[in-house]
Amino acid sequence: MADWEIKKTLGQCFGTETPFEPGQEYYAALVESEQGLERRDFGIMYWQEHKPEVYCYWKSRMPHPEQKKKLFVDDDMLIAFFDRLAEETDSEKVNFRFVLTLILMRKRKLKYESSEMDAAGRELWTLRVTGQDRSATVVNPHLSEDQIEQLSGQMGQILQADFD
Repeated sequence: MADWEIKKTLGQCFGTETPFEPGQEYYAALVESEQGLERRDFGIMYWQEHKPEVYCYWKSRMPHPEQKKKLFVDDDMLIAFFDRLAEETDSEKVNFRFVLTLILMRKRKLKYESSEMDAAGRELWTLRVTGQDRSATVVNPHLSEDQIEQLSGQMGQILQADFD
């Protein structure tokens, strides 16, 4: 499994290198680069003018230095990210989606229904999306506890959240 080097916000717009002011809104995004998924932050004006190509994004706000860190990620954003990863076959993204599945199950946004083996010998889980009339299928990549813990920590850094 690859070791991702996804950083927390640098506190500035990736496109202009202009620092964000405390309280300023910006877009945080995951961008596909040669190294894998990379976090980049964009100022609102830059975002609107240049419409950067991103894999997934969310709106955030630069905290005030004295402000206690907010550990909240919108569940709708997590479900949207989960859905966005549905067709991916890259092993890093499959692993990432599986750990996101476990997080969403713990948050009771996904409910396990069944599992089966496909023709390629992969274990596929069928899950019900809570509050919606649909189900989703997820590949179980059989990660070790250490791999799950490592990916959960990386997700927390990416999304600025605490999934413990």
